[in-house]
Amino acid sequence: MSDAPTTVTDARRRVTELVRDARICLLTTTSVDGRLVSRPMALQDTEFDGDLWFFTYADSAKVRQIRVNPEVNVGFSDQRRHAWVSVAGTAQEGWDAARAERLWSPLLRPWFPDGPDTSGLTLIKVHAGSAEYWDAPGGAAVNLLGARAAVTGRPPRARANHEVSY
Repeated sequence: MSDAPTTVTDARRRVTELVRDARICLLTTTSVDGRLVSRPMALQDTEFDGDLWFFTYADSAKVRQIRVNPEVNVGFSDQRRHAWVSVAGTAQEGWDAARAERLWSPLLRPWFPDGPDTSGLTLIKVHAGSAEYWDAPGGAAVNLLGARAAVTGRPPRARANHEVSY
């Protein structure tokens, strides 16, 4: 893909690719005293259509924080591809047994030992309002440019940065 997406659809497609490849993210909520709190979360394997899905416990601090202030940020980093995505959106918590069955992965069992039947299990859905991504096509080229920048003192111009609305 070129540095500049040609359409909103292309930009959204790129966000989807980057999110899917990164898989682990930081979910940032606002605590009841106003502090921003981030924690690692595993994105569930689903086609990103503007919604991100996570399993958690209903009595967790993040769920309490979302109930008070549903505005969240989800940050992804894919170091292999030198790409980053920030998704700003609105979160909501709720249990949907059929969706949980569709989203369930055996990799979640260490955290939720009884699978989708784990007591107190719930889902968080983050509906994206906007996303911003930084993409460095050609990771080796970026590393080379970074080394060159260190020698010359001039910053490299290799990253593409785009904003997308949903």
